Amino acid sequence: MASTLHGASILLRLSGAWDWFVHLSVDDYPLLTQDELLHIMSHLPKDLNFVNHTSYIGWKESRRLKPVIVDPGLYLVEKTDMFFASQKRELPKAFKLFSGPSFSMLSRSFIEHCVLGTDNFPRTLLMYLSNTPDSLSNYFPTILCNSNLFKKTIINNNLLYVASNETVKERYHRLDPKEFTEMVETGAAFARGFRSDDPVLDRIDHELLGRKHDEVVPGGWCLGDSGKNSSSCSVWGDSGILRPGSGSDRLERRIVKLLSNDWFRSHQCISE
Repeated sequence: MASTLHGASILLRLSGAWDWFVHLSVDDYPLLTQDELLHIMSHLPKDLNFVNHTSYIGWKESRRLKPVIVDPGLYLVEKTDMFFASQKRELPKAFKLFSGPSFSMLSRSFIEHCVLGTDNFPRTLLMYLSNTPDSLSNYFPTILCNSNLFKKTIINNNLLYVASNETVKERYHRLDPKEFTEMVETGAAFARGFRSDDPVLDRIDHELLGRKHDEVVPGGWCLGDSGKNSSSCSVWGDSGILRPGSGSDRLERRIVKLLSNDWFRSHQCISE
């Protein structure tokens, strides 16, 4: 969690020309081009936060929140495994914990609140979670839902499709053609749950991203000629020029559905 906040603070220092912090992991793969994502997000209020969250802790209470861990990597030079303390602690009473997947799309104003804000709660929560096995899934949802300033900006959907097979207890599985179509039609911006050698990644590159092997995803900034032995992105143009495709239509439909009929307000920070 500290590494994530450190990365966010570097981005805040480097540039003021971004509006959302997309918290990706090595398991996440885009279903849209950058131009398509930017095109839709540029038309949305800049204070929205796309975060799956719930106050139902369930099994995490006994396995991830009450246990106390010690991470020697914080104070030793050599790499050492974390270990559990013999005692356990009670859940907090000064605030309510919320949990969700680590993937999220967070507004710049919220990131500034976590890194630079005068409210001490983000730092207090970071210290509380520093001795828990899994802080990423609790940190951002808990801050959002305990803040009067930000809890009305949260959308309980992170625009991520998770490829999973409930009948097989494996982290990854291969998508069949039917599930590929279902994944695309959800309008998700990213997907998770693929093997590194999964052929579906090549299909995503070809059908959704227009990406050739060992090349970047093309966008409006690509000015070169796309020939047999050359790439259209070998010549750079204005990065502000967007050429969105059908992916922006899919994402637009999903976001319109989330925002229609006040769906997102009825699913914000519900106490269960």
